[in-house]
Amino acid sequence: MTFSSRLALTAFALTALLLGPAARAQAAAPVSPAGTSMSSGSTPPSDVRQTAPPPAPPPEKVEPVDTPQGAVGPTSATPEVTAFDISVRAPTEVRELLERHLELQRYRAVTDLDETELTRLIVLAERNVRNLVGTLGYFSPDIHITREGGVNARPVIVVAVDPGQATNIGPVAITFAGDIAASPDTDAIAQRTEIERDWRLPTGLRFTQDAWSGAKTQALRQLVARRYPAGRLGGSLADIDAPNRTASLTVNLDSGPLYRLGPMQVSGVERYDPVLVPRLARLSQGAVYDLSQLVEAQQRLASSGYFDSAYVFINPENDPLAVPVQVQVREAKLQKVVLGVGVTTDTGPRASVEHTHLRVPGIGWRAVTKLQLEKTSPFAQTEWTAIPDEANWRWGVLGRVERITDDALITQAQRLRFGRSQVGDRIDRNIYLQYDRANVQGAGLLGNSGSDTGDGSALTANYVWTGRYFDSLPFPGKGYALGFELGAGTTLGQNRQPFTRTVGRWLGIKTLERGRIAMRAEAGAVLAKDAANIPSTQLFRTGGDNTVRGYGYRDIGITLPNGVIGPGRYLAVGSVEWQRPITLKGRPSEFEHTVFIDAGAVADKPQDMRASVGIGTGVRWRSPIGPLQIDLAYGLKVKQARLHISVGFVF
Repeated sequence: MTFSSRLALTAFALTALLLGPAARAQAAAPVSPAGTSMSSGSTPPSDVRQTAPPPAPPPEKVEPVDTPQGAVGPTSATPEVTAFDISVRAPTEVRELLERHLELQRYRAVTDLDETELTRLIVLAERNVRNLVGTLGYFSPDIHITREGGVNARPVIVVAVDPGQATNIGPVAITFAGDIAASPDTDAIAQRTEIERDWRLPTGLRFTQDAWSGAKTQALRQLVARRYPAGRLGGSLADIDAPNRTASLTVNLDSGPLYRLGPMQVSGVERYDPVLVPRLARLSQGAVYDLSQLVEAQQRLASSGYFDSAYVFINPENDPLAVPVQVQVREAKLQKVVLGVGVTTDTGPRASVEHTHLRVPGIGWRAVTKLQLEKTSPFAQTEWTAIPDEANWRWGVLGRVERITDDALITQAQRLRFGRSQVGDRIDRNIYLQYDRANVQGAGLLGNSGSDTGDGSALTANYVWTGRYFDSLPFPGKGYALGFELGAGTTLGQNRQPFTRTVGRWLGIKTLERGRIAMRAEAGAVLAKDAANIPSTQLFRTGGDNTVRGYGYRDIGITLPNGVIGPGRYLAVGSVEWQRPITLKGRPSEFEHTVFIDAGAVADKPQDMRASVGIGTGVRWRSPIGPLQIDLAYGLKVKQARLHISVGFVF
């Protein structure tokens, strides 16, 4: 018995022979349980072969009439007026399938059926039931379809099914053709191994038509995702041994030729430099085709700010040795203004205005200027950056003025930076010269020197490296990130003193059986003579939403003789947080519950470090704009609780 890929009875033939007038045949062909369309007059999938089929039940031969593939099937909605009722008696899985897709459902709307026609429908329905149950892996079901109710009573057709034992997967043979089969390349070998390893229907699992289709789709998806975009399913067969309840599977994947990227063909660029797209996309001509690299290039273009949309693709019908990379972009407006409002427990409410010019006349750089107003640390900043070169490095200059209020201290700070930066998919690098100046004012400063409060200016050369190795952003489930800063320079003014500054940061997330653990550490040191007037922007203070919870923003520092908190030359911060998903109705939700402990210390000498500890609990929400954190923490040193709210993932 040969099965086709569409499970159904000969609907149109039955209608013509049993129901008479064509007007009574307006019901459409059935829809398959897998959600794919099925034409009437068909049998189970063409790559499913049953070697020992059950006896054919129809008492008389009814020739099928083929209908176009893709015919729309009936819905399970009950007609307003029905000729009979249907009662399905079977295990839940089978009952739900039959109630949705049983062929008899669509004949209920034919209200002028006589007893003879109804009897014929009952007899012929068994094949439809058998085919449907077969999609669940039951190939030897016990089926009884009867009519209940007297002559004058409303008919009830009872479909009783004992599915028997399910068919399990037996031997599985995955074969390859094309370049992937013959290539000695280690990447081709690894791709074959990966497809075989990730096959979704290994020996011993239960066979269903949905699982069989899904396994083939997944294998083909893995084939075409890398190296072989023209790959196809060369053939497949599920050989069903009904008496032994096993299914032997055979799949052949034809990769076709190996594809390499050719020249980039860009459309949609009018106002920006033509070299911008290839430099942002970073796709090397001659590289082996990899869909993930095309997707990453598309994301880089879309997130660059220069384009409102980007689409990167290839046409597999082109030359495999140098397939052109098609890039279609829609440019963003040359200038834009963004107004913003927000609030955090560190700095309170804020309002901002940001202006962006994507191509400054004369130099072609991008200029982003921002003014932010808030109670604790208002600032004005402008940053100008060039387009990246072929190695993805770009020149930039930044200027910033800000006012930082720390209880009794008010710091007027200015910063000027010039250098180069490289932003990669995982690694960021910065090399720059920086001028810092801090003018510290406030009540009770009498008796404190500039080195105590951070009043001074400096010129430094700096190198910053950051690497992020998470499974996903901005909602990482596992992975780690680390970064370090190295700086060396001199203070300015009458008493010039050399100094060095170094900072190291680390964040690790480890998956547990229930939830995950997030661990964070940061350490910093400034090495200089005691009398050096290093600006406070180069020194350390900590405390607040993203450092040590349970303490106010920058509340952890050096306690000066008059009780004022000043910056220090050494920093240490650590945190351990358990994050556990919150389940709703037995399923994980977008919310998480956390418990944590934070600790931090600032001192002018390592031996003077004394930890300020905070403990607490909170919730996380995977919001559309990033992780929203709401934490209630208790500071053990200050003996008070604080609410901390912040949005976004930052490292």
